[in-house]
Amino acid sequence: MDIVKILIDAGRAAIGVPAAAYALSSIGLNLQFGYTGLLNFGHVAFMLVGAYGMAITVDLGGSIWLGVPVGILAAVILGLILGFPTLRLRADYLAIVTIAAGEILRLAVRSSWAAPLTKGIFGIQRFADEFFDLNPIPVGLYGIGRFRFDERTVWVLLLGWSLVALATVFLWKLTRSPWGRAMRAIREDEDAALSLGKNVFGYKLQSLMIGGAIGALAGMFLAIDQQNVNPDAYIPLLTFYAFTIVILGGPGTLFGPIVGSVIFWFLFEFLDGVMTALIVEMDIGFLDALDATDVGPIRFALFGAGLMWLMIYRPQGLFGSKEEMLIDAR
Repeated sequence: MDIVKILIDAGRAAIGVPAAAYALSSIGLNLQFGYTGLLNFGHVAFMLVGAYGMAITVDLGGSIWLGVPVGILAAVILGLILGFPTLRLRADYLAIVTIAAGEILRLAVRSSWAAPLTKGIFGIQRFADEFFDLNPIPVGLYGIGRFRFDERTVWVLLLGWSLVALATVFLWKLTRSPWGRAMRAIREDEDAALSLGKNVFGYKLQSLMIGGAIGALAGMFLAIDQQNVNPDAYIPLLTFYAFTIVILGGPGTLFGPIVGSVIFWFLFEFLDGVMTALIVEMDIGFLDALDATDVGPIRFALFGAGLMWLMIYRPQGLFGSKEEMLIDAR
């Protein structure tokens, strides 16, 4: 087992494109869940409409720079459509409705009647050339030793982590304003907030739309890196990745989503490397019945067990407090 290679690959994943994308997505989810108490299990839908809004704009002949505001606007509209009939529901019912809405949207985008616009199951490719043409970084590898990235990846990472930094500053200003204090009040006790004259429904709707817009940016960033949008990539699992990251870092904390994403993707790649080495490369008796196809399921089982342990013994995450996990679920 080459533990050095495994650690290097895990370190690259910890600061790589998925880590930046999910840190950004989790910042939006943290606003909804950590600060407002909304159990939005359909967060992937906002990533989908953001990515498709941008890709369709380019596919119809527009610029990618026009596609970005189109994707954000699509996420805001989705927040309005989804929020008006659902935000008066109890937290558990809201979770069920939002995860169903995300799947309905994915299947609609995948359907044959939407194919003229969305290209159906094949998706839309090669729409981010305009972004990559602006790459000012000379051709080469950048980093130390085996811990290096090519010029394309460095350019994408600069965009991703810059977006994460901007979203973090935005969230910092937002949550320390009177609006942010109202969000916390609603999370802790809706009735108390109502008795103080706060428009609870309006605040929840705003939180859903703003968090969804940040999630849309994450979806666009992933789509730019992959030069592809495909409906089968936007499954509920992406939402649960984001929830795991938020819970790991600490709900209702400023840097929790960033640290949570770095740790999540480090462990994700590290477990993949270790399990592959144990099952495929090493001769260990009780693992003989397993093969390479079992690595993924075992990794997810370990993550699930870890998340259960975290929810039981430290539901506030690494940086949060138990009060941040209190949700008015009535």
